[in-house]
Amino acid sequence: MSPRVSKEHLKQRRADIMEAARNVFIKHGYEHTTMKHVMEAAGVSRGGLYQYFSNKEDLFEALLEEGLTDEAEATEDSLEKVESYWDLLMQLLFGEDGNPDTEMDPLAPSKLEFFITGRNDERRRAYGEKRYETGLRIYDELIKKGQESGEFNDHYDSELVARSIITFIDGLALDHAILPEEKVKLKEQSALFVDYLKMALGVSSS
Repeated sequence: MSPRVSKEHLKQRRADIMEAARNVFIKHGYEHTTMKHVMEAAGVSRGGLYQYFSNKEDLFEALLEEGLTDEAEATEDSLEKVESYWDLLMQLLFGEDGNPDTEMDPLAPSKLEFFITGRNDERRRAYGEKRYETGLRIYDELIKKGQESGEFNDHYDSELVARSIITFIDGLALDHAILPEEKVKLKEQSALFVDYLKMALGVSSS
C-alpha cells in the first residue's frame, strides 16, 4: 500500500515546482521554456510535474494568477488601514519603499511573450482580458478611495487614471524586453510618470 501524502506536502511540492518554473521562465522566456526544463529545475519526474499542471500554459497561468491574487489581496488589506493613498499607490507601482528605481519585474518579458504570441488564441485572450480587468479594478479602487477621502482631486475619472497606469507599466515592460539595457531609462521614465500622476491627482510634491 502506498504511503499517504499530506495535503500540506502536496501544496508545498506544487509551490516548489512553481518557484522553479518561475526561474526557468525568467532564464529562457516563455516560448523557449519546455516542461522538461521545469522538470529538471524542480527535480521532479514527468509524472510528478503533470500531476499538477497539464501543460506549459497551465503552469504559466498559475504563476500569473498567484502574483495577481497576492497583489489584489495585499492591496485590499492595505486599503482597510491606509494612512496615505498616495504612498500606497507608489508602493503598488514601485515596491515597498515606493520609489522609482532601475529594477523591473524579471518575469515581464515572458508575460509579454505569453500574451502577444497568444493574441489570436481564444483562451489566452480571455485570460488576458480577465487579468487586465483585475489590475484595472485594483488601481481604480485605490484611486477612487483617495478621491473620496479628499487626498486626490477628481478632475480625472479614477478609471481613466487607472488605465493610464496600466498602459505605462505595459509600455515600459515592452521597452525593457526588446531594447538593450542601456537604452531603457526605467528610473527616469518612472519618475516622470510619477510627476504626471501628481498633476492628474492634485498631489503636492513632497
